[in-house]
Amino acid sequence: MRIESERFELPAPFCRGIAKSLDTARDQGSIALNLVYQAAEVFSGIEDRARETEARAQSMCKSAAERLKFAEQRVEAAERDRREAIDEADRKLQEALRALKQAESRITVAEEYATAAEFRAQAAEVQAQKLRQELALVEDAIRRRLLCANPEIIGRQNVA
Repeated sequence: MRIESERFELPAPFCRGIAKSLDTARDQGSIALNLVYQAAEVFSGIEDRARETEARAQSMCKSAAERLKFAEQRVEAAERDRREAIDEADRKLQEALRALKQAESRITVAEEYATAAEFRAQAAEVQAQKLRQELALVEDAIRRRLLCANPEIIGRQNVA
């Protein structure tokens, strides 16, 4: 192979060496270019996997955020139910306390009435005893008068 130039001509052995060097350089350039393409493919694969990983991570984050939101809603609902149950229990307790106080008041009044009735019964018993005693005295007085007015009855009573 001969390279021609306007000024001078190169000798053939020199041209063959250059041609061989050019072939070697082309082969090495081709190898280097092939390595660049392979590296680009590797980087492209890495980028694809990174995008897929990022997409999965975002999906997982979104799913976790939704589950967290749902869990927070359940916690809020449970807290609301707990407060309502406490309020309801407090309301029922207050009603029970009012009913207990009313019952205690009625019991106290009933005990006072019972005590007063007991005192009245005792007083009535005492009065009845006095009246029986007085009645006995009146009966005795009536008998004496009747018996003193009629001495025959006295004799009959003694005989009998």
